[in-house]
Amino acid sequence: MNANRQMVLPPINDPSVHEQVDRLARRYLDASGLGMEIMHVVGSGAEGLVDKLPGFVRGRLDRITRAALNRAFSTASGSRRLLRDRGEWFNRMASTVSGAAGGVGGFAGALIELPVTITLLLRAMLDIAAEHGLDTDSEEVRMECLRIFAAAGPMAEDDGTDLGLLAARLSITGQSLQGLISKVAPKLSVSMGQKLAAQAAPVFGAVVGASINYTFTRYYQELARVHFGLMRLSHETGIPHEALVEALRLSAERLDHRRP
Repeated sequence: MNANRQMVLPPINDPSVHEQVDRLARRYLDASGLGMEIMHVVGSGAEGLVDKLPGFVRGRLDRITRAALNRAFSTASGSRRLLRDRGEWFNRMASTVSGAAGGVGGFAGALIELPVTITLLLRAMLDIAAEHGLDTDSEEVRMECLRIFAAAGPMAEDDGTDLGLLAARLSITGQSLQGLISKVAPKLSVSMGQKLAAQAAPVFGAVVGASINYTFTRYYQELARVHFGLMRLSHETGIPHEALVEALRLSAERLDHRRP
């Protein structure tokens, strides 16, 4: 399969393109370090947190997350028309305040706050897409936001350490917008479920909720810069997006092996 993929992808011979891809690969690798920060916030780690949720919530997490994703696009796009881009820090602080507010109310507050978090994360991604000169109302950009959510977040069980899966995660193809939502929601719901459980204790949950949301936002902003950086590079150079994704995967593997 790798041989076939290399046969159909044209070589990238421009050194300046390789330099930009290397910068994006470093950003991708650095984003993984944010997951460790959130583990320190949660304490003993995220494993088993979902088991602490009430049974009726565990059974509905996929549906809750899918519904939140469906509503988030229209809400995030509407918020951009009312309040134009305010930069990375504004989005991080808005998400942090939302997490704290949800945590104050314990589990019930965190459950109400979950769709707000997804909307704020999506808004942060759309702002970065706009920074890269992309049309935030286009289906292409919306599909790319879902591919970013496919990474599931720093609290999910990390299959990102296997860089061989990078190309697949960045290039989910042949899907409609609704099809991608159905594909992404189950994975994202695991991470959101762990977040809910971590925020379950009132008052202390406010601290945890704020910290988790801040780290989540940073994490997704970093991934958005990788995804939309590749999309912009493809538009500017005419190089197929799949070829740039493959170049990113190879660069990330090379740079990861050099790390101490």
